[in-house]
Amino acid sequence: MSSPPPASSAAAVPALPVGASADQPSIEVDDDYDTTSDYGSSLQSSTQSLSTTIRDYVYENGRRYHRYAEGKYISPNDEMEQDRLDLVHHLSLLVLNGNLYTAPIPKDPHHILDCGTGTGIWALDMADTFKSAQVVGVDLSPIQPAWVVPNCKFEVDDLSLDWTYPKDHFDFIHSRDITYTLKDLPHYVQQMYEHVKPGGWVELAEAEMGGPWSDDNSVPADCAFVEYMVHFTRLASAAGFGETNGHALKKQLEKAGFVDVYVGTYKLPWGTWPKKKTIKEQGAIGKMILESGFEAYGMALFTRVGGMTGAQAADIITRAKNDVANRQIHSYTYRWHVIGRKPTAEECTKA
Repeated sequence: MSSPPPASSAAAVPALPVGASADQPSIEVDDDYDTTSDYGSSLQSSTQSLSTTIRDYVYENGRRYHRYAEGKYISPNDEMEQDRLDLVHHLSLLVLNGNLYTAPIPKDPHHILDCGTGTGIWALDMADTFKSAQVVGVDLSPIQPAWVVPNCKFEVDDLSLDWTYPKDHFDFIHSRDITYTLKDLPHYVQQMYEHVKPGGWVELAEAEMGGPWSDDNSVPADCAFVEYMVHFTRLASAAGFGETNGHALKKQLEKAGFVDVYVGTYKLPWGTWPKKKTIKEQGAIGKMILESGFEAYGMALFTRVGGMTGAQAADIITRAKNDVANRQIHSYTYRWHVIGRKPTAEECTKA
């Protein structure tokens, strides 16, 4: 069996990503952790997948992918991925102190669009929160529940194409963990601009697809987690996918014409090593997300683009999981919430 392509001739833990301020507080390490605790397993046993309807799919390396635009996107749509997406939603609620968004949207929005809705859990929560709004969730895969509340509906569509919604229509457009699947981010952001109302807001929530980072230099430069991320960033770039950091997203929003653009920055730990209870919980869920996320993000990319065999990709993935489980490695990533407002007609006239 041939060896996988080299990650780098000189792999090293990366510096802070562009846009991450140096004044972010360090995450305190828990030195008195009880290794017999079932904290992580209790969280995992409490999660439940949503009931879904799958119309059509293909299998690759033991994972199921949507047939719509087959081969164009790298994430699976099977039950394991649906469970992971629901965990991502739960983690986002923890990070935002129970909030579904950070943009200052009005108290009575009428039209809300959720791009890349996945299992539809964010859209359903928004529909329940805003009875005044018609919430539309869009995704390539029809994996949303068959039963929905009256003011929420789901559609299958490719958001990388021109949108068919009315112009100047939505009060709020939300997007989470989708830009890493887009090869033309400027076009996507421009579609947001065209279809949000003047005065309306958009929000892009993305995790930094780089790192991992550490406050105490506890991430070995030659560990499998770093090896995985070096492969991932190199192959994602080769496949044509764009940057997901806050600085790049802010630049795209401003270029499209949005004003009042703001970047919210959050540290997300990987694993149960943090001392503070609330951050430890985030880390435990983050670890669970990566247990299937390494494969969800990397398997198709490593084999389709990187030329690895399924076994070679699985080896890197398994070793990276072990690094996340190692409490001596105090790694984290960055979560970006980038918001922007479409200027009103009056503001455009004055400009």
